[in-house]
This record gives sequence, structure tokens and C-alpha cells, in this order.
Amino acid sequence: MVYPMPSIDTEEWELCPSPCFGAEIIEYTAISEDCDDQERDLAVSLDAILPDDLLEKVLSMLPVVSVIRSESVCKRWHDAVHVLRCTLNRMVPQKPWYFMFTCSDEVVSGFAYDPSLRKWYGFDFPCIEKSNWSGSSSAGLVCLMDGDNRSRVFVCNPITKDWKRLADAPGGRSADYSALAFSASRKSHCYTVVVASCNQVPGEYYLWELSINLYDSETSEWVTPFKEVLHRWRGGDECIICEGVLYYLVYSTGILVNEEHRHRVLMYDLTSRHDHTSLMSMAIPVPCSLTCGRLMNLGEKLIMVGGIGKQDRAGIIKGIGIWQLCNKEWHEVSRMPHKFFQGFGEFDDVFASSGADDLIYIQSYGSPALLTFDMSQKLWKWSVKSPMMKRFPLQLFTGFSFEARLDITS
Repeated sequence: MVYPMPSIDTEEWELCPSPCFGAEIIEYTAISEDCDDQERDLAVSLDAILPDDLLEKVLSMLPVVSVIRSESVCKRWHDAVHVLRCTLNRMVPQKPWYFMFTCSDEVVSGFAYDPSLRKWYGFDFPCIEKSNWSGSSSAGLVCLMDGDNRSRVFVCNPITKDWKRLADAPGGRSADYSALAFSASRKSHCYTVVVASCNQVPGEYYLWELSINLYDSETSEWVTPFKEVLHRWRGGDECIICEGVLYYLVYSTGILVNEEHRHRVLMYDLTSRHDHTSLMSMAIPVPCSLTCGRLMNLGEKLIMVGGIGKQDRAGIIKGIGIWQLCNKEWHEVSRMPHKFFQGFGEFDDVFASSGADDLIYIQSYGSPALLTFDMSQKLWKWSVKSPMMKRFPLQLFTGFSFEARLDITS
């Protein structure tokens, strides 16, 4: 597979050793800009009178790309950025980036979109070996699970390239369905990984065994605190952690009279870890007939982006909606305007969608077009055109979001 060269809106990363983490840090080539002597003298004089703590404060509020570039200005700025990299929670939270790549059996390489500067960057994501890997992100870290060997789980910082492989997850190499969820603390940087596995009971078409496997970075161990056999429902590949609760999307395997209930969301409290309550007995129906659902944690609010099915043909998508869960009730946030829905061209019944803070990304598997939705402004907006190009009719694209941070390690 040949990836296209970056367009005028893309830039390439350079890798330089980091004195802080002992890992590779993504660096930018220094950019020279023309300025007259008076402007240069003014810049030097302002820098000379700015105390170190204020300089670090100013730099901490810049987009992460600007922070990386500022290291090349002078030794003092380099040292200030070094302090930011090595000190917890000094960086102001960034808008989430989006990593887009094409589905292939070859090494994964793609482009990352920075919404703050509205630019794409040529980007090699650490750890991912093939495009069938699952990903989940939180607080600057990304957790990845090998699609061919579900016991292989990694955690990485895609900006610094720092990564580690976790102990093998329980349940063996394969499962009929597996879903990955990840949650990292912004204060302590400790994290939790959940692999929810669902396997059909041998010889029983309607019975599926659900196992919730939990990893804690403080103990570096996996436990399996919950198992349940589901009747006429099975798990899939969609789950998320929000406020210490695991939310897991399940699918009906039987014939239902009410098509609106063909999907449900299970809840499991990761703090109390009760093992004696049926999750299906407390399942939350989805708000309408869906072709697919994507769960995400936006500022500790559970959000679902779903493909809305036609009334007479529930498996055919007619639009996309966004809902927020409040007290086990779904409240509609927005529906994608028809002009944006049409802008994707042919839209699949299933699609990629993820986000963080107040920003949601939506991408069709059949197109490199990327749409954003700002929750705070209720604003739909196309990203800058992706440098990825469709080379043949059946080429597929996918991606996921992550927060760009320099001050967190795996």
C-alpha cells in the first residue's frame, strides 16, 4: 500500500531523544520566519524580563504543536518546555486530535488532525501493527488491543511515543466479540483497562457468556470480577468508562416485536464490583432504532452517537443522532443536518465516531471525509480536507481520537 504524500496542509514529524522520559519525543523542524530587526529586538527584550514561571504558564496554554516548536527558540525556552514535560498536569487540556488511517494488512501509517490549528500531520502511531486493532483513549494515553490476539494489550502516549505492553489479558487469544475501554486519571495518571469478552455457549444459539476483565495500573494485574450468561443478547465491540461505571452496548439475537429495543446498554460499577446482580435486568434501551451506536465519555458525560434506522427497514441508515444519558434517560443533543449527511456521499450503516471534552468526530468507513460536532456550541463543521485519498472503490478508512499531551507516560 502506498500512502499519499502530504499536501500543503500537512507537515511531517521529526523524532529527537527526550531527556525527560527516555523515550522518543516528536519534534518539529524549526520554522524560520522573516521579521525586521525592530521586531526581533522587541521579542528578545520581552523574553528577558519574563520570569520563568510566567514563561512556563504561557507555554502551557499553547497548542501542543506550538509547545514542541518553541523548544527550538533558545535554551531558556527549551528548559521551560522540559519542565512542562516532566511535571504532572501543567499543560492546559487540548482539543482531541483524530488519527485517520486506511484499513490494510500492512503497517499502519496515517494522518493526525489537530483541530486547534486545523492542520493534518503525517503520523506513525506507536504499537499498532495492523488496522484491525481496537483503541480507546483517555487523558493523553491510548490503549490498544491486538485484533488477532486479544490477550495483547498496550498503553502508549502517541505524541511522545512512550509505550508499554501490559500483562496478557485473561480469556485467551480470541473471543467471539471483544470490547476495549480505558480510563486514565488526570491527577494521578493511574489508569484502568477493561476488556469485555462475549462468547457463544457451545451448542446454545441464544446463550452468550459475558466476562468483564479489569486491569489496574497500580497493581499491574488483571482480575475478572464479573461473569454473566446473556439470553438472546450478545456483546459487541463498543464500551466506555464514565465516572467509574462501564457502559457496554449489547445486541439482540432474537426476534423482537419492538425494533427500538434491538440494542441496549449495560452498566457495571467498576468501584463496587458487585458480582451477584444481573446486568440485563438493569439494561437501558437505546433512544430509537439504531443501525449502530458509538459510546464516548465527554467530560464525564456519557454520549452516544448513533445511526438512525428507517422506520420500515431498521437496518438501513437515514441519519445520525447524538444523545446524552442523564439518570438512565437519553436526551437528544442534536441530529446531523441532511446537507452534512449527504456530504459523505454513500454513508455506511456502521461508521467510526469518537471524541473527548466537547468535540465529537464522525467518519464514514468508505470516505476520508471527517466531520466534527462541538457540544458546547452545537456546531457541525467539516475538518480541513484530509490528505488521504481513496485509491480504489472498496478502500476503507477508519480512525479514533486522542488528546495530545506531553506530560503523561504509560
